[in-house]
Amino acid sequence: MTNHVPGSGVGRFGGDRARPGGFRHTPQTSMKVEFAQVSDCGRRDHNEDYCGYVLPETAVEARTHGWLFALADGVGGQAQGEVASRTAVETLLAGFREAKAGEPLEALLTSLIQKANTRVFEVALDAGRSGAGMATTVVACALRFDRAVVAHVGDSRCYLLRHGRATALTRDHTFASEQARLRLLTTKEAARASTRHLLSRSLGSELFAGVESSAHLVLAGDVLVLCSDGLHGAMEGPEIADIVRKNGDLRNAARHLVSLANERDGADNTTVQLIRILSVERVGTYRGLPYKLR
Repeated sequence: MTNHVPGSGVGRFGGDRARPGGFRHTPQTSMKVEFAQVSDCGRRDHNEDYCGYVLPETAVEARTHGWLFALADGVGGQAQGEVASRTAVETLLAGFREAKAGEPLEALLTSLIQKANTRVFEVALDAGRSGAGMATTVVACALRFDRAVVAHVGDSRCYLLRHGRATALTRDHTFASEQARLRLLTTKEAARASTRHLLSRSLGSELFAGVESSAHLVLAGDVLVLCSDGLHGAMEGPEIADIVRKNGDLRNAARHLVSLANERDGADNTTVQLIRILSVERVGTYRGLPYKLR
């Protein structure tokens, strides 16, 4: 199932369709997830954020393809940011569904984001003067067996919440963040710097994108958080983790996070995807092929 939702949504996967936007669990596959997503324009008159997901229809697809969640934030103040973000996410979703069975997720996500970059670049060229400066951030998370692969460009983030603690799985591609990495600024200085929202990398601004990716072992009970800077600009990771922990229902947690971000600022669009790992299938690899661990 492929879906792209500019508003909100909630669902589960277990292999059988239960209702529009939701899935019930079956014992056919050991990895199960539940998720919710909310996107809000805040005080702005339109939403330049966009998010979506691809869910496996069957237990076989869960093993050959897995799950994909993606979120993009059109560059504020630039031409047609909402077109850039939607183009990026829809290109990712379509490419993920069409991917070869069993393709390694890290290479796949990197390739798909490069493809999305090319598509946004082409759309901007086709738009002529109105498309000048069209760009977007993107963060994507693919899940299969007991692994999460995260790839991103820009300052949309992914956090891993485990035992009430938040760990950032991405680093912001901003000039302030790059200066902090080079130790030209301290972490506190970078957080207050005027360049903290100035992107050093974005999708569509150049012919090739500097995609950063990483793979992570996930455990039952983990929650992955994908968010635009409208959320992480309003609150730190520990507070996000605390809100998710106190709101057992992911839909309520997502709404609470977005509502609080709007209360504190609201000057930017805010989008969040919450993905809870309910169970995993432990696997190893031999010559690139997965095998089940007992």
